[in-house]
Amino acid sequence: MLEPLFLQLEQHDVVSEAEQALLAATISAPRDFAVGQDLVSAGSRPTYSTLLVDGLAARYKVLEDGGRQFTSLQVPGDFVDLHAFLLKTMDHGIVALSPCRVLIADHNRLRKITETAPHLTRLLWLDTLVDGAIHREWIVAMGRRSKTSHLAHLVCELYVRLKVVKRTSGMSFRLTLKQAELADVLGLSVVHMNRIIGELRKLGVITWADQSLTIVDWERLQEIAEFDPTYLSLVRESR
Repeated sequence: MLEPLFLQLEQHDVVSEAEQALLAATISAPRDFAVGQDLVSAGSRPTYSTLLVDGLAARYKVLEDGGRQFTSLQVPGDFVDLHAFLLKTMDHGIVALSPCRVLIADHNRLRKITETAPHLTRLLWLDTLVDGAIHREWIVAMGRRSKTSHLAHLVCELYVRLKVVKRTSGMSFRLTLKQAELADVLGLSVVHMNRIIGELRKLGVITWADQSLTIVDWERLQEIAEFDPTYLSLVRESR
């Protein structure tokens, strides 16, 4: 069940068998979450970090008027709240957008890794740094890209991240997001969101039906998105 995590980490650097065994010893039995259920709640003080191994989840904030903004999407292999290890109190929630299966890493065991396995510690640190890089890209997309470019960028990002963990088939991947949830990513109304999806379809770069999104023209989609995957740090090198 740890394969998605190992695939992600090994995209950055070699993970030794000893390091894999150390991670496996840190992880507890799986837990399952239904659609709409919080994996981690805002304001909570978790004593563990949550590793998503199946499904799609999102970090989110809720305003006083009930408005919700997704601040990132989490795919298999993501520690959705590794930062809680040091931050302690969660300032946001993480919700299941599809049926999700997670594994739990006790913070006391994670602390032992930081004290005894410096290379593995750096790789886990990199995990949180990539999170920050993704957030920066989302801020740029939200503030400066056209909404069509924003959606194209999101599709490119999801495809690349899911390909790393072997959750794509050719140029297709499963996308369980409803249009209302996608609107919470882009900060749009559902009506406007439907219009933007229609634009990408008319441009002939994607098809999306029955929870399956297919990229028809990858080069053109990248151009529309101005997508550069550098921020995902997918080059394997010594860390």
